This record gives sequence, C-alpha cells and structure tokens, in this order.
Amino acid sequence: MCSLEKRGNVWVLSIAGDGQNRLSPTLIDSLLSALTRLTTQATPGSVLLTTAHGKFFSNGFDLAWAQSAASPSAALLRLESMVASLKPVVAALIALPMPTIAAVNGHASAAGLLLALSHDYVLMRSDYGVLYMPEVNIGLPMPDYFAAVMRSKIRSAAALRDLMLGGAKVRAAEAVKMGMVESAHDSAESTVEAAMRLGERLAQRKWLGEVYAEIRKSLYPDACIVLGLTQKPIVSKI
Repeated sequence: MCSLEKRGNVWVLSIAGDGQNRLSPTLIDSLLSALTRLTTQATPGSVLLTTAHGKFFSNGFDLAWAQSAASPSAALLRLESMVASLKPVVAALIALPMPTIAAVNGHASAAGLLLALSHDYVLMRSDYGVLYMPEVNIGLPMPDYFAAVMRSKIRSAAALRDLMLGGAKVRAAEAVKMGMVESAHDSAESTVEAAMRLGERLAQRKWLGEVYAEIRKSLYPDACIVLGLTQKPIVSKI
C-alpha cells in the first residue's frame, strides 16, 4: 500500500492505493508501519519526503468500505475505527525525529489533507489538484485531532474559516498565499523534484533528530495535547 525508499539521506514514502489513495485500514496500517521504521532508523541528517501515485495525494478515508457494512451502525463503527487508527499516524509525523516534506501530487481531501498538513513543509502542483476539507458539505463531524492540527498549521483565521466552515476548494497558488503551502510547481514531477532539493538541503544540516522532534512539538502544544504527545527532556551536549 505504501513503499519506503532511501535516496541518500532522504527517505521517500510513496502512497499507492485504490487510484484515489483513500485511507483504508490497510493503507493506514502501512503508513504507521513505515513511520515506526523511520523512527528507529533515523540518523542525523535524515529527512522524510511523502508523495503518492496518480492524480490524488489522498482523497481521505475509505468511506465506500465503511458504507459497505451490513448496517448503518456497523458502517459508523468502521468510520470511527478509521478515525481512531489515523490518529497515531498523525502523532508519529509530529513526533518524527527528522524534517518532513509532503509533495502533494494531486487532490488532498479530508483526512488526506490532514495527512499532508501534518508535515513540516508542503509543496503542491499548480496544474491540477485542490486542498479540500469537505466535512461541512457531507455532514460529517470534525474529529478533535483534525481540528487541533488544522488550527496549529493554518494561522489565518479567515483561511481556516473558509476551509473548514466554507468547504472551500483551494488551489496551489491560493494555498501559498494562505500560508498552507510552501511553494507551487507546474507538474507532479516538478513538485517531487523541488521537494527532493529541499530535502537534500535540510539533510545537509545534520540536525539531531530527537532535538528536532522536541522543538517541533513545542510549536504545536495544543495539537500535541489532543494527540497524546508529551515533551521529552533532552540533555544538552554543550
């Protein structure tokens, strides 16, 4: 469901799902397994770059799988299970001991958008794809950790309102202006190439991963509380 490849000091995590890369239980488990592996194999200078195959970064949870359950109550349980199982993935990204980059190759919707924004840097193609949080349009409540991460990552109150309460579909150029995206590029390939260049520059800094992770956590205290992440003391080497 996803693959992990090391290119120099940059670990490339590639998502490949059902064509829309929906976050099914299998794909969520695969993501968590890859991030767990990265946590144990991180070295000074390691960087994560996450991208996906096709025209979708991720179209959110696999709602079709949930709705295929035998009854409405069983469908709700399936949805709640996916919501719960993605939370450790988001927590793992916030606590990962290395810089993280999302190269958004196409649409990033709902939980797929949350996955992208859980990275330190987000790069996006400008010729195709939108960022979209559709819960208000489809009548689904917003999980608490979704809202906490979105509040932490999107500092403009107007942008947050338009995305979460207005159901706005945001293209790359607008996302850059809103501060949601670092930069926009003219194709999926150029987006990944730019993300690799950024990853290689970050890798050259040879930062200590555990220190980097703790500083990141300190930037998003409210999200960390909801995600169950706590600060760990780091002994200075000075």
